[in-house]
Amino acid sequence: MSEQIRTLIEQWATAVHQCDLDGVLAGHTEDVVMFDVPEPQQGVRGIAAYRETWPAFFDWQANGAIFEIESLEITAGEDVAYAFALLRCGMPDDLGDQRLRLTFGLRRKSGRWLIAHEHHSFPLSTDGEPRVREIHEEWFDGTYRKDLDGLMSHIAEDVVSYEHEAPLQVTGVAAVREVCRTGLEQSTGAVEWHVPDLRVLAGDDLAVAWGINHLRAELPDGTFTESRSRCTRIFQRRHGQWQMVHQHVSFPYDPATTRPSSST
Repeated sequence: MSEQIRTLIEQWATAVHQCDLDGVLAGHTEDVVMFDVPEPQQGVRGIAAYRETWPAFFDWQANGAIFEIESLEITAGEDVAYAFALLRCGMPDDLGDQRLRLTFGLRRKSGRWLIAHEHHSFPLSTDGEPRVREIHEEWFDGTYRKDLDGLMSHIAEDVVSYEHEAPLQVTGVAAVREVCRTGLEQSTGAVEWHVPDLRVLAGDDLAVAWGINHLRAELPDGTFTESRSRCTRIFQRRHGQWQMVHQHVSFPYDPATTRPSSST
C-alpha cells in the first residue's frame, strides 16, 4: 500500500513540475482540503477551488523554478494514510537550504488511494533583513559587471517601478529590464552603484529598504560623472524567495532652479 501512495504522490509532484493541471488534479477527492502557503487562512475546499490555485503557481514556475521531492515518508493503515515530504521548490540559484514542507492525508475508496488533504508551508524566516542586504550587494556587483540577467533575478514579474524619468510608472520585469539596459548602455565604461546608508525593515513576508543611491559612471574621455538620488524598495517573500515588487527612485526638487537636483 505504501508503494501505491508513493507512486501517487510522485506522479503528482511530476505533474506540478510539468504544469500539467489534469495530472495535478488526478488522484484527489472531490472534497479535498488544502492549506496552502498563501491565503486564504481557512484553506481551499473542494476540487474546483483546488484547481483555481494552480495557474498562478504555474506562471511563476515557468520562469525556471524547481519542484521536486527530496524526501517522502508514508504511514498507511487499512483505509487511511498520511505522508510528509520535503521538496526543493524555487529558483535553482536561490534555493539554499530552503525547503517546502508538505503533509498529505489520504483515504482509500474502492481499492484506490486518493489525496483528501494537503498542507503546504515554508518555515517562517527571520533572514529578511540580511537577505535584502545581500540582494542589494548582488545588484551593486551586477551593475559593475553590466550583468543584466543578474540584475533581473530578484525582481518580481509584476513589479511596479517609479523611475527617475518618464513614464509615470514602469510595470513588469520586462519594462524594468529595458530601463536598466538603456542606463547601462549610456556609459561606455564602468558603472558603480551603492547605497552606503541602506536601511532595511523586514517582517515574515514583507520588507522595505531605503537610502541614498550613489551612482558613478565612466565617460568616454575617462572621467566620471556622479549623482545621488533617493530610493525606496519593497520586497515580498514569494515561495520562499525575496523579490522586489516595487521601487520608487527620485531626485529632490530644487526650488531655486525648478529642476531636479542630484547633488544634495
